[in-house]
Amino acid sequence: MHCASCVGRVEKALAAVPGVVRASVNLATEQAQIEFLPRQANAEMLKEAVTKAGYHPGDLQLDRSLKAPSAEKDAELLDLRKRFIFAAITAAILMVLTHVYMMTHQQWLAVLALVLCTPVQFWAGGRFYAGAWQILRHGAADMNTLIATGTSAAYFYSLAATFSPALAAQAGLHFDTAASIIALILLGRYLERKARGRASAALRRLLDLRPAKAAVLEDGKEIEQSIDSVIVGDLLLVRPGEKIPVDGVIVEGRSSLNEALITGESLPVEKAPEDAVIGGTLNQTGAFKMRATRVGANTMLAQIIRLVEAAQASKAPVQRLVDRVAGIFVPVVLVIALVVFIVWMIFGPQPAFRFALISAISVLIISCPCAMGLATPMAILVGSGKGAEMGIFFRSAEALEAAGQLQLVVFDKTGTLTLGKPKVTDVISLNHYGPNETEVLRLAAAAETFSEHPLGKAIVAAAREEGLKLPELKEFQALAGHGIVAQVGGKQVMVGTPRMFADRGLGSNNLEEQLNRLAEEGKTVSLVAVKGAIVGLIALADAPKPEAHEVVKRLHDLGLGTALITGDNWKTARAIARQTGIADVQAEVLPADKAAAVKVYQQQGKKVAMVGDGINDAPALMQADLGIALGSGADVAMEAGDITLIGSGLGGVVSAISLGRRILQTIRQNLFWAFFYNVIAIPIAAGILYPFFHYTFNPIIAAAAMAFSSLSVVLNSLRLKRFAT
Repeated sequence: MHCASCVGRVEKALAAVPGVVRASVNLATEQAQIEFLPRQANAEMLKEAVTKAGYHPGDLQLDRSLKAPSAEKDAELLDLRKRFIFAAITAAILMVLTHVYMMTHQQWLAVLALVLCTPVQFWAGGRFYAGAWQILRHGAADMNTLIATGTSAAYFYSLAATFSPALAAQAGLHFDTAASIIALILLGRYLERKARGRASAALRRLLDLRPAKAAVLEDGKEIEQSIDSVIVGDLLLVRPGEKIPVDGVIVEGRSSLNEALITGESLPVEKAPEDAVIGGTLNQTGAFKMRATRVGANTMLAQIIRLVEAAQASKAPVQRLVDRVAGIFVPVVLVIALVVFIVWMIFGPQPAFRFALISAISVLIISCPCAMGLATPMAILVGSGKGAEMGIFFRSAEALEAAGQLQLVVFDKTGTLTLGKPKVTDVISLNHYGPNETEVLRLAAAAETFSEHPLGKAIVAAAREEGLKLPELKEFQALAGHGIVAQVGGKQVMVGTPRMFADRGLGSNNLEEQLNRLAEEGKTVSLVAVKGAIVGLIALADAPKPEAHEVVKRLHDLGLGTALITGDNWKTARAIARQTGIADVQAEVLPADKAAAVKVYQQQGKKVAMVGDGINDAPALMQADLGIALGSGADVAMEAGDITLIGSGLGGVVSAISLGRRILQTIRQNLFWAFFYNVIAIPIAAGILYPFFHYTFNPIIAAAAMAFSSLSVVLNSLRLKRFAT
């Protein structure tokens, strides 16, 4: 594809195929994302639709996540370079010949110019004719049509003038114009293609992370196998300096791993037995054995590549307007060029034919809608790649755009704003004639044995640290956002929030004072009841992440509001909010109600981002205008949010929002330039300034301007590679 008008044609052709639900075509990546019903549509039907639209489809790939980049791009760059060099050298010679001819009017000079220009027109410029013909056969026009029409007008007029001295005397020869236009446009395409290759470097680096081989241990013997042959459960050996082949868990040995290209974290990470390792990361020091847990398309690296590809191939809402404009742009330009020619033939300065011809060619050449087509996808391509280098993964262009429009950032507390590793700080018995502190902890830990909640795990961990023997657990029921009810050693044991007990009408005379004191200290309290009577309480503390206060401050500096939504009690929530600098707090909110709390902010007219762990907060992440999911290690929930941050640090929230703003700013700059360029350039090329200043564009200047317009959009987008927070 060559311009924005190509995008609309391919999309329209694909959408017309029965069974196609959605088709999105991207000019920068030259890829189409197609959602279709496999019982109604298939690969051959889709490829046939693209072919009938006048384009050459590549192979349909249902999973492109681990495919290496095609060598076709390098071959095309080499071809463009050869054609440009030939055209440029010939154009320079033709300029000299044309100048000498205009002074001497020697016929042989005109014939020599014709001989030299012909291979430039039909070999170096052959790709424009081929593209124009392919599209014309299907009743359409694109930028190739404009270039082929403009250069053909100059060439064939000059061909006629070569053998008609009267015609040559009237308007001269323009072989040098045709050759120069072709050379400049080829140069523009070459530089643009090269820059676009640099833009996708981040994705290529991710693809290069995947090693080709793995050392599999079978019966104590080491066998080198292809990475595609590794299956879940295989035991692998990883030596110093080697890349981790797949996701897994260390079973023997220790080492430090460089996870920078996956997580964005520059410091090496120490790994020991039972620690998870990520495929594609670099083993630096020690050798170790690992058990494969995820292979092929299920590895974190494959998921990351899919996310990056999806973001780069997706389309921002603003691009749809551009595509509609581009769909009618080329036919309108052809009409404008014809009108310009007729007007100047009637009213133009003498020789009128020459002035009309030059003006019409200039309009055709200067009007290519390449810059419009590249304005948005190039910024997204570079920006999402930069995000990937920083451990920030956008699911779509919509997420990038939303990140640039936020007004409020809402945080979950446990595991998001805090470390997510609460520890038991206090165990208090409330009944002097009942269980003592040790027994309260023992019963609570037994009841929480199967709990997945961070508080429940912390209680179990505290009991194990004390060396307590836990009684048998027979029944277990988790009450989301409240606590658990279990049968422990033949007794009913309840562990949960004060609210759960209050709702059940359970209380204790000396309870309120204890709850207030612990809450003021920023601690979370779980009550413990045996046979319906509260016997004690367990206080846990989950400290804010070290960077939390600084992150909140930086968000405020960006002009964003912040809020905290948590299921914890009000006093504990306010204590955490004070420590982190958040003023707006909503506490005692059940997980199912967090989405409703986010919706309230949206109803106030705010664009809201929700930051959570990507699992428990999934409804709120989906409700928010932008869901930001924090992941940790290989267990990251890649599909939970619009943005996934690899690692549990909060700094990525600021970076993601800042990057989104910068990308949106770049898109606006690109679109302004693309539209401003055409609004200004086309009238000047048409000769609107001539009656006042006797100035109009020479077609060669028009070609240079057109090439520069596309290149400027690409180069402006590449500035995103230097983004830093």
